[in-house]
Amino acid sequence: MTQARTVRAAAVQIAPDLETPTGTLDRVCNAIDEAARQGAELVVFPETFVPYYPYFSFVLPPCQQGAPHLQLHERAVVVPGPVTQAVAERARARGVVVVLGVNERDHGSLYNTQLIFDADGALKLKRRKITPTYHERMVWGQGDAQGLRVVDTAVGRVGALACWEHYNPLARYALMTEHEEIHCAQFPGSLVGPIFADQMGVTIRHHALESGCFVVNATGWLTDAQIESVTPDVSLQRALRGGCHTAIVSPEGKYLAEPLTEGEGMVIADLDLALVTKRKRMMDSVGHYARPELLSLAINRRPAQTHFEMPGADPAPAATAAATAPDTPFSQE
Repeated sequence: MTQARTVRAAAVQIAPDLETPTGTLDRVCNAIDEAARQGAELVVFPETFVPYYPYFSFVLPPCQQGAPHLQLHERAVVVPGPVTQAVAERARARGVVVVLGVNERDHGSLYNTQLIFDADGALKLKRRKITPTYHERMVWGQGDAQGLRVVDTAVGRVGALACWEHYNPLARYALMTEHEEIHCAQFPGSLVGPIFADQMGVTIRHHALESGCFVVNATGWLTDAQIESVTPDVSLQRALRGGCHTAIVSPEGKYLAEPLTEGEGMVIADLDLALVTKRKRMMDSVGHYARPELLSLAINRRPAQTHFEMPGADPAPAATAAATAPDTPFSQE
């Protein structure tokens, strides 16, 4: 049973630095400091915020994406590496849990990756977006279910999904089976237009109700100057506005503060975790309201990786793990 306790959460909506290699990381660290000064114990940033979301891929044709794509490669985050070390140190110094979206570089590939740092600085989770959406497939590789997990942190059991992964009910259900108390959602913001924000509001409130958890959602923001730097075409610039809906929702589907849809700022709210039990007492989707003998979920947690073995040589440890890891069926671990 969830013990009654309160967690102060901050959902951050700020602009990345599109100009300098380390500017966005500096903004992340400053935002952690500011959130901590306001008493936040959990700080959530937007999707692939470091170094920035690949907005160029939404408005430029493939033949014009070479230079910005290569720049993103150069500035992308290696995990672990200097960026994760800096964020871990700041999380530990401020005693806060940090959920950060990054463009992860793994040799020649980029991935949409979510990182969860505990309040002691430990990196508790690294997961990759399962399927990049639409234009994103020109930028990122596909993730796997190895990181489709909920982790214990100083603020409770925390899970995370990125953007339209929230439209994959089985991905959401996988986290629900691990009894997440706080779900951290990340979207790019400054994309598509107001309809994106409207849909986002429906999506995060539905997950809060269905999962019986809090949802802390962070979206990014682009200034007019940044939009113009992505594309000088005025007709295309409209596609890089709207779509911001930074918000915090209770397990009862209620907004705990006014959503932030314009400009930079933070949405801060206190999460009374007793509401998790209050909601699940009536409707626990993976407990008394489930019918596992009728409906169940199978998860393949084998890591998606390539490897090469010399004839007669012992396989590498990672390759062995990938080859022997069993398919994980639905369970309430």
